[in-house]
Amino acid sequence: MRNASILLASFALAATAQAGEVLVTSNISTSTTWTANNVYNLQQQIYVLPGATLTIEAGTVIASTTNLGGSLAVCKGAQIFVNGTAANPVIMTSKADTATWVAGNPHTGTYREGANEWGNLTIMGAGYISENVNGTTTPNTATPNAANFAPMEGLVAQFPGDTKVLYGGGNDDDDSGSISYVSIRYAGKVVGLNNELNGLSLGGIGRNTEIHHVEILNNVDDGIEIWGGTVNLKHFSIWNVGDDSLDIDQGWRGKAQFGLIVQGHSANAAQGSGVGDNAIEMDGAENSDWQPVTTSTLYNMTVIGQPIDGDHGTAWRDGARVQIRNSVFMDLGERLVQNDNIDGDGGSGYGFNGTTTWANLWTTAYTTTSTVNAPANPAAFYTVQTSGNLCELKDSVFFRNLFASAYTEATARGVFGASNNNVTATVQPIVSITRGSPVVKGGKTMLPVLSLDPRPAADALASVASAPNDGFFTSASYRGAFAPGENWLDGWTATSAFGLTPVTSTVAYCTAGTTSNGCNATMTAIGTPSASATSGYTLLVSNVEGQKQGLLFYSISGRSAAAWGTGSSFLCVKAPTQRIPAQNTGGAAGSCNGELSVDWNAYMATAAPTAVGNPRVAGQVYQAQGWFRDPPAPKTTHLSNALEFTLLP
Repeated sequence: MRNASILLASFALAATAQAGEVLVTSNISTSTTWTANNVYNLQQQIYVLPGATLTIEAGTVIASTTNLGGSLAVCKGAQIFVNGTAANPVIMTSKADTATWVAGNPHTGTYREGANEWGNLTIMGAGYISENVNGTTTPNTATPNAANFAPMEGLVAQFPGDTKVLYGGGNDDDDSGSISYVSIRYAGKVVGLNNELNGLSLGGIGRNTEIHHVEILNNVDDGIEIWGGTVNLKHFSIWNVGDDSLDIDQGWRGKAQFGLIVQGHSANAAQGSGVGDNAIEMDGAENSDWQPVTTSTLYNMTVIGQPIDGDHGTAWRDGARVQIRNSVFMDLGERLVQNDNIDGDGGSGYGFNGTTTWANLWTTAYTTTSTVNAPANPAAFYTVQTSGNLCELKDSVFFRNLFASAYTEATARGVFGASNNNVTATVQPIVSITRGSPVVKGGKTMLPVLSLDPRPAADALASVASAPNDGFFTSASYRGAFAPGENWLDGWTATSAFGLTPVTSTVAYCTAGTTSNGCNATMTAIGTPSASATSGYTLLVSNVEGQKQGLLFYSISGRSAAAWGTGSSFLCVKAPTQRIPAQNTGGAAGSCNGELSVDWNAYMATAAPTAVGNPRVAGQVYQAQGWFRDPPAPKTTHLSNALEFTLLP
C-alpha cells in the first residue's frame, strides 16, 4: 500500500496544479463525490441535505474565494466521508492560502497571519444534547429527551423552523460519516456578535462517526467545538486559533486521544475573536443541572500555551466531569486548572440544585451519576469513564507555567497528590520549540511559535499508566500526543508544509546484497533534501567494495524489490531511473571501506537529467540506490539498500 500511496502522491501533485475549478453554488441534495482533479470553491453557505452523502476523495482541495463567505454544513440525517490520506490529505482553505503554494503543490506554502477568510466545516447529528434554549416557544426538557434540539452556532436559519440548522436527538449511535486526514485553514466566518464559525463544529454527533487526523490552523473562533453527542476524536492538531482551542459543551460523552494544541493568534483582534483564549474549555450542560452532563476522558494531550498573555490550560464550568491523563501542559499564560464555574450563557455553576460540588467531583468515583434530572438508565448514558474519579488530571507533565497562581487551584484539588503521578518538570518535556519576538495582537503580548518538534523528551518519554485498550484508545505508555521518535503531523498538515513542524524526509527501505568479500553496502543521508537549496543533503553509500567503480541512481516512480540477477541484491526503485555520474569507491581493494556519495541538492541544482526530468518541487518523492562493481560475484555488480526522501521547500 505504501508504494501505491507514493504514486498517488505524485499524481495528486500534478493534478492539483492543473485542476479545474468547480463553483459550488447550491445545496447538495443527492449523493455526490468531489474528486481530486477539481478544486471546489464554496460560493455561499452550502448544506448537505438529509438523505444525501458527500464523499471527498483523497487529495481534493476545497479553496473558497477569500472573504466571500463560502462554507459547508452537513445536516442531521446526511453524511460526509472525507477520505484523505497521509500522502494525499483533503485541504479546506481559502484562495489566499493556495496563492502561496509553489506551482500549485499542496505540500508547500507560506504561513500567514489571517483568519475569517471562508466559513468552516459543520456537522450536525442526532445524539442527545443538554441545551435549554432552542429558539422556539416549545422548550427542551431538563432530562434527556430525543425531542430536544438546538440551532447550530454560526448558521442562519433561512425561515422560521428551518431544520437545516438544527442538531440533537435520541440516537447516541448516530453515524454522520467519517473524516480522516483533513487540514482546515484560515476559516471561521464572523456571522454576528458572539456568533462565529469554529474550525470544526460538531453538534450532537454519534459515536459511530469516525474522526481522526484533523488539523485546524488559524481559525477566527474556536478550533474544534463539540455540543453534546458521543463522538470520539483521535490525532488532532489545533494551532493559532482566535478563541478556545478545544471547546466542549452540552453534555459531550466522548473520548479523545493524541491532541496537539498550540496557542497563539490568528488575527489582530480581541482575545476570543483572533487571540487565543483557553486551551481546553469544558462546559457540563447549558443549564447546570440538566442531563446529559459532559462526562468524558482525554488521554495524551500536548498543550503549548502563550506564556505572557495566554489564558488557562483547562477551564471548567457548569458541572463538567472530565478526566485528563498522560498529557503535557507547558508555557501556560494563567492557570493549569481554573474553576470558571459558569459559562456566562445562563448556567448556574457547580453544585446547583443538588448537583455535585466542584470540590467533591475531584474525590467522587466515576461510577457516581447525578440523580438530578437523571435518565431512566444512567449506566447506558455514561460509559466513557471506566476508572478513577469524575474529575482528574493525572500522570502528566507540567513545565514552565510561571503565572503566580498557575497551580493554586490544581493544588487545592489534589492534582499534586502522590497517587496522581504528576510531574512538575525542570527539563523541557518536548524535543524543541522556537518562539519569535514579542508582538502585540488584540492588546495581548504574543510569543509566536516559529517551529515546534512536539515529540516527547525527559519526563514525557514514559508514563506510569496508559489508556485502556478498549477498541478506541491506544494503550500508549508515554505522556503527550506523540510517541518517542514519531511525528504524525508529517506530510499532511499545514504546519508540515509551512515548515513549522519537522518533516521526516528520508526513510530507508529494501535490503542490501552481500558481496564476495562480505560487504553489505548501506545508504544513508545527511542533511535536508530541498527544492531550492544548492547544497546540504548528502547521499552516502558506505561499506562498499574498495577500489571499484560505482554510481547512485534514482527514480520518482516508487519503490520496488525485484531480485537482481543471481546474486543477493534487490533492485529497489522502479523504472525509469536516472543515473548520477560514476565514481571510484576509494578505500582498499578487497575491503569494505569504499564509499559512494553525492550532494543531492548541489547535483539537482546544476544537472540536467533527462530520464525522469527535473521535478524539483517541494513535496516530490524520490527513491535512490547505490550500484557498484564486484567482479568475482555471480553477476559482476551489487546494489545497496535504498532511501526514499521527500523534497522540502
